[in-house]
Amino acid sequence: MIPNAQRPMLHFLLILTVASTVGLQGWSILFNNFAVEVVGLDGAEVGLIQSIREIPGFLALLVVFVLLLVREHRLAAFSILCLGLGVALTGFFPTLGGLILTTLIMSFGFHYFETTNNSLTLQYFTTTTAPLVYGRLRSIAALASIGTAGLIWILGGLLDFRWMYLLLGALVMILACWALCLKPSRPDLPLQNQRMVLRRRYFLYYFLTFMSGARRQIFIAFSLFLLVKVFDYSVRDMTILFIINNLINFLFNPLIGRAIVHFGERRILSVEYCGIICVFLTYAFTTSPLLAGAMYIVDFVLFNFAVAVNTYFQKVADPADIAPSMAVGFTINHIAAVVLPVVGGALWMLDYRIPFIFGAVLGAMNLIAVQFIKTEKIEGAGT
Repeated sequence: MIPNAQRPMLHFLLILTVASTVGLQGWSILFNNFAVEVVGLDGAEVGLIQSIREIPGFLALLVVFVLLLVREHRLAAFSILCLGLGVALTGFFPTLGGLILTTLIMSFGFHYFETTNNSLTLQYFTTTTAPLVYGRLRSIAALASIGTAGLIWILGGLLDFRWMYLLLGALVMILACWALCLKPSRPDLPLQNQRMVLRRRYFLYYFLTFMSGARRQIFIAFSLFLLVKVFDYSVRDMTILFIINNLINFLFNPLIGRAIVHFGERRILSVEYCGIICVFLTYAFTTSPLLAGAMYIVDFVLFNFAVAVNTYFQKVADPADIAPSMAVGFTINHIAAVVLPVVGGALWMLDYRIPFIFGAVLGAMNLIAVQFIKTEKIEGAGT
């Protein structure tokens, strides 16, 4: 049960989460077809744009300095406005340069919102309610993903790419403007440090955040490619998987939040990493398309367990360190976004099993690391 004092921020974050999901999912669903059919890009140019899309994730630490100029909840809403603007403009610049520009605008909005979203969740909700809020936000995001896909399916028969991007972007911007009119902040919370924070006692959080980014890249870059390249999944097959995944996320994310509260971060993350080891090894050695698809669904569910890394940090951090640490953590999380796809792609060319075996090794390292999680509050601000 969320206390009444926390509900304004919950409603604020729910609105922006829906807007963020509509913008990112809409952009992603249309991107490949738009890039090939309208802009005429080849594989190398599409890969370039996907790499450029990750640059704002590296620059998330700049949020600390932006917060010197604007309050954090305002920055969250402005970030969604930026995301919507990037999506809305995409169809009007059908060139490589234009697509790079609109992608950067969209991506800065998305990544800065994700940074402030995590920060506000950990600041405004207690250690017993934050996991529940994460579960609710991810549940509504899954439902919004399904709704966005359905909307694009309907619009696809009526509008061209330019107007679909414009309509989706305009919807996102309307929700952002609505959020800008809200006043969800509270004056009784600790002031956040307005400088970059790096502390030795947060090392475990930094390590788990980096490893979570590495795991995410293997999931994004190679799991879907495995299903299509090795097991010959069709577009229809992938669409069914997309719907199943998001329905499961809608139903189970609130349960994941409750499980974190009940069992604690160490046990939940241990389950995640044990599951990752099994999933990645199955990817590597199965010859069954159905089993590989089932593992993708399990992989998708386990991906949501990673919120326990943030709730662990909430329990051990100084309250004033949350905003700058979320910005630094988001940058650390994205280091793997540049390295792993390139290295993993080279390893794939030797044997497609190697990236997944490597992922299982990363899972084992994480499993060992999370055994050092202590969730009692650490007092003092030592460095």
